[in-house]
Order: sequence, then C-alpha cells, then structure tokens
Amino acid sequence: MMANAPANLLIELEDAVATCPLDRCSRILDGILQLLSGSRDRPQQLLANVVDGVLVRLMERLEASALIQLGDALAELKAAPPETSRRLASHDDPDVACRVLLKSLALSASDLETIAISCGEPQQLAIASRARIEPQLTETLIRRGGRAVHLALIGNAGAQFSDAAYVALVETCASDDELTKALALRPGTPDPVLKKLLSASPAPNARAETKAPSVSDPQAAAPIVPRLPSAADYASARPEIVALNRIGKLNDSTVNRFAIRGETANLLTALSVLSGTPVEIVEHVMTDGDCEGLVMACRASRLNWQTTLTILSNRSGIRLSFAERERAQLIFETLLLSTSQWTVRWGEIAASVKGSSRGSRGAKAGASR
Repeated sequence: MMANAPANLLIELEDAVATCPLDRCSRILDGILQLLSGSRDRPQQLLANVVDGVLVRLMERLEASALIQLGDALAELKAAPPETSRRLASHDDPDVACRVLLKSLALSASDLETIAISCGEPQQLAIASRARIEPQLTETLIRRGGRAVHLALIGNAGAQFSDAAYVALVETCASDDELTKALALRPGTPDPVLKKLLSASPAPNARAETKAPSVSDPQAAAPIVPRLPSAADYASARPEIVALNRIGKLNDSTVNRFAIRGETANLLTALSVLSGTPVEIVEHVMTDGDCEGLVMACRASRLNWQTTLTILSNRSGIRLSFAERERAQLIFETLLLSTSQWTVRWGEIAASVKGSSRGSRGAKAGASR
C-alpha cells in the first residue's frame, strides 16, 4: 500500500481539482506554478511530470485569460509539463496557443509538425519564429503555410533549410518579388539557389516599372534609364541625411532601408555624404551598367557587403545577374584587402565624372554664346 500512496494521492488531487470552486482552482494553479518556477534545486523534469495530470484537469476549468497566463509561465520553463504544454499549444484560441508554440521546449518536433499541419496561420507564424527549427519542420511550414509564414522563415536565422525546402521556396519566389529579395539576401543561401533566383526573376524594381514591349517597338531592347531625383528632391533630403550622419545614425541599417524602400534621393544623398563626393558622381556610378564604380562608392561610404548587395539589387531598370553578383562581391572583397588601390581607383572615377561634367557645361555655354 505504501508504494502506491503517492500515485493514489495524485489521483485524489486530480479528482478534487475537478470539483473544487473556481477560486480554489486559481490558488492551486498559482501554487503549482510557484513550485515549478522555484524548483531549481529539485529534479525539474520529474516535478513537471508529477504535476502534469493535475494541470490537465485544471485546464478544463480555467477561462482563456487564465490559460494565457499558464501558457506564458510554462513557455519560459526549461522543463515544463509535457501533456499540459501540448494541450495549450493545440488550443483553438491563438492567444493561448501561440505563446507556447513560440518558446516552449516541452514540445517535440513531432508535436510542432502536427500543429503546423492542423492549425491556422497565427500558430504557423509562431512556430516559424521559434529560436530553432529543424529542416523537416521547415519543409512542412513551407508546404502548409502562406506568404507571411515563408517570409518569417526566411527572416529567421534559426530556421534550417533542406534542399527540398529551397526548391519549394524558389518555385514560390518565381511569382513574388519580395520573397525573391528576402531569400537572395538571407545569409547562408547557397549559390546554386541564388543562381536560380536571379536567373528566373527580374529585379523587383525593374518588374514594377517596365511594361511588355511590342514587337514593332524599335526601342524594345534598350535598357531603361533610371529616373534620378530632381534638385528639389536633393534639397529636401539633405538636411535629414546630414543630421543622421551627425548623430551617428547614417549607418548600414539606415542606408539599407533607403535602398529597399526605393527612396532614391535619400540613398544617393547618403552615399554622397558618407563618401565625401558630389552627388553627381554618385548618380553616375548608380546608373552605370558596370557595377565596379558603385561597389567602390559603397566601400568609400564604409558600408558592408550586405548593404552593398541590397543597393546593387534595387537599382531601377538594372538587373543584377548571378555572374555580376559574384564579380561585385569579388571586387568588394578585393577592395577590403587593398585600401590604397581602391582609393586611387575611386579617385580616378570621380575625376573622370567631374571632367565630363565640366566639358558638358562648357559645351552648353559655347552653344549659348
């Protein structure tokens, strides 16, 4: 009889919970949570298993607000009651389930995969935002989830992608510019995947701004000249850019945002301020089909490769092929190794642009006379 006493006591406690008043249930719940959270000196997993059945019975009597609090508390524990965690994570109310799905270590990969298949987008987004996601679960989320889930996975450095996951995403990216951009800029995306992305999809800005040429159009094959900001655009942008630079906030993150949002006046003014060169020179390298000058401008601005790639990939009307991307990265890395060489070369580019600008102004002045 003595050997069965602990089990019998737990059964009696579970039965008592099923019939006790609600205020008494709340006090029991608070006591159990305090016991779990303060059990650093006890075998945590053993204790979690012992109280699991009691918590399952308590859940049947608790309202959603109390279940949310329970989920918040259990999600933070390294060792949480497993069945209680599974039931919370599978709850129909996303407010109850998502907190546990996002953080709980008590959920197995199988638990998460089952929920990803059977539940809706809020739950899938919570799973896609976990600190670590196994490749099989990533594949399931890609197959079952929508665009928001795909973007969350791509933006999550802890999500592990298998070859099958990349194949599925590349197929989806074929009709989605934002997904293409996000996957291309994700650190660790394999080169073969980048090659497929860049060869299958035009640059996002190019797709938005071009129209299908007619067969009879003699200019159909001509490259699109990007629209540059006006003098008024630069005058409006410069005070804010200078102010950001003065307080140290004109950095990679800020410039990256300008490029992605298509804020051309802000972007060109930022490169001008950071590199210490006139905006006319920045305009020249931005619209040049050869990426070398623009890469040098980014190095002169002390930007990192990720920001440089974003700027290169978001130039209106200029598509960056896989080979050009590789060449641009090689130039960037070479410049890092030889500061003196790229400084001299950048100076040559600047002098060339200045010279052509003076010649153009002189010709105009002569024509006017």
